[in-house]
This record gives sequence, structure tokens and C-alpha cells, in this order.
Amino acid sequence: MPAPASPFTDIARSRRSPRSFLPTALSPSDIRGVLDDAQTAPSNSNTQPWTVHVVSGAARDALSKELIRAEEEGRTSPDFTDGYGEGLYLERSQALGASVYRALGVERSDRDGRRAAVRENLAFYGAPHAAFLFMPALGDGVRTAGDIGMYAQNFLLSLAARGLAGIPQTILGVYADTVREFLGVPADLKLLFGISFGMADPAAPVNTLRTERVPLQRSVVLHDTPGVLDRR
Repeated sequence: MPAPASPFTDIARSRRSPRSFLPTALSPSDIRGVLDDAQTAPSNSNTQPWTVHVVSGAARDALSKELIRAEEEGRTSPDFTDGYGEGLYLERSQALGASVYRALGVERSDRDGRRAAVRENLAFYGAPHAAFLFMPALGDGVRTAGDIGMYAQNFLLSLAARGLAGIPQTILGVYADTVREFLGVPADLKLLFGISFGMADPAAPVNTLRTERVPLQRSVVLHDTPGVLDRR
């Protein structure tokens, strides 16, 4: 008989990335608690290479305006390259995009609607807070980026455990220079991505979107570990 689900299992499997938030600001104690939880993330040789800037209130509003202005003027400045290749990963990305637009009621042919949907990223989907995750340039950056990912997962799960929500947004890193200049961050700290967070809007249709995960059999290879991937 399988063991009953733990509270952690419930939190991890129910966490979602909403694309519409209520404007209500979180309490200082909740934000501090999330940051304390995120700080416990493991890192390579305990380097703890994250530098995190959180914006709220007037700072959040002003930065959103700067990001939208940068988008209008075509001033992108990513610290890292992106891309999904030509196969499986591109297909998954396209499938998600199509699902989001359907949930928003935006037709594929509606260019203005699609651009407006993209711009919602730069308005933090209405969230009252956003965290920007910076990393130093150490080696080729891969291990450091992995550390930032573990920090971010702690951050997101801590939000979920408190009945709150967050969405990681790599598009915020596309405007790294804009963010750095606004926040006064030195050039040697690279922006990996941001997380918009707060309380998800329960009435927003887009927040009913549920993304699928591939079966374990397609992503896990076991060696002398029998029975794990047997069909249940």
C-alpha cells in the first residue's frame, strides 16, 4: 500500500504559476518568511551566489513602466542566450503558449492581443511584488545558475505553503540592463530571471490553466533500481 501523501507532496504537486494576481500587498512577515525559506537552498560549495532585489509599491510601478518603455523601443539586453532548438523542447514551449492564449481568449491571428498578453509579463501580471535574481559571473555560469534555480524553487514552494503564489519569468531577464540601471545593480551581477508574486486572482480564467508533465518513463533512466517505474 502506498504511503499517504505528505504535506510537502501536496504543496509541490499543487503549485501553479498564475498569470493574474490580486493587487493586495503581502505582509512583511510573509515576505520575510519566504526569503528565509529560500535562503536555506543548497549551493555549490555553499557559495550562496544569489543576490535578490525585491520591488513593491512605487518602485514596482516605476520599474514596470521602464520595462514597458524598453519593450516599446526594442531595447533588449539579455545576459544569457535562449532558444528551444527544433524538436521536443520547442514543441512543449509552443504547446504552452497556445494553451495560455486560449485561456486568455486570444486568437493566433490577433497580433495586438498576443503582444498585449506578452506585455502583461512586464506589468508582473498585476502582482504587488517582484523578485529579481542576480548571479555573479563564475566560470561558465552553469553551476551558479543551478544554485539560483534551487533558491527559486524554495522561494516558490514557500509561497505555495503559505497559500500564496509566484511565477518565474525569464522574459524579465531579457531587459537586464533596464533592471540593473533602475535598481542600481553593478554590471558584474547578471540577471537570470524574475519572480512575480502575491495572491493569485481566483476569478481570472487564465489561472484555471493546468500544464501537463511528461511521464517519468520519458525523463528518468534507472540502473539496478527495479520497480520504480512500474505502472500504477
